[in-house]
Amino acid sequence: MSQEPAAAFVNEVADDMTTKGGRNMGRTNIDRATGIRYGVIPLNQLAEFVFEEFWVDYGPPCCPFCGNDNLGTSPNDGEDYLCVQCGKLIPEEESYRDDPVGWVLDDGEYIGKLCEDDNIILASSPYYTYAQFCSPCAPGAGHLSKPMVNGVKTFTFDHEWFNDGKAPYPVYRVSDDTLVPGRE
Repeated sequence: MSQEPAAAFVNEVADDMTTKGGRNMGRTNIDRATGIRYGVIPLNQLAEFVFEEFWVDYGPPCCPFCGNDNLGTSPNDGEDYLCVQCGKLIPEEESYRDDPVGWVLDDGEYIGKLCEDDNIILASSPYYTYAQFCSPCAPGAGHLSKPMVNGVKTFTFDHEWFNDGKAPYPVYRVSDDTLVPGRE
C-alpha cells in the first residue's frame, strides 16, 4: 500500500527572486526554513544500497470506477473508502493504482524522490555541501555532480551513501555547520 510522501515538492516561484549568473533562480526547489537548496544527484553516483532505501509510492487512494481521488472514509468501519463523486464503496486494497507513480525516500533523516530519469531530488537532509545551480532541469536546485566552492548551499547525503564511504566533495552538518569527515 501507499504512504503519502512526507514532503511536498514545491515548484512555485515566489515574488522575491534572486539572480545567479544572469538566470532567475527564484525561490523554487529550496527549503524555506533553512534556505538550503534541494540537491539533485544521479542514482548511479551513490552506493548500490541506496535504491533499497526508497519505497514505492502508488499515489493517493482513488476510485477504480470513476478515477476520482476525492475519497472519504466509509461510515461502516473507517477502513474502506467512499467515493465522493460516484458514491461507491471501495475496499482499501482496491483503492490504489496498479502502477507506481514514483519512488520516495523518507527514512526519518532524508526526504527525497527518485525521478524517472534516475536522478534523486533530495528535499531534506541533515547534511549539505556547495554546488552549482542545476537549471534548467530543476530550477533553483543544486547539482551535486557539480560541486563548487562558492556555489549554493545544497542538501546532500552523508559520506556513507557514497561508494568507498566518501563523498566527492566536502559535507557539512546543517545543525552546526561543521565539516563531516569521510572515510580515509
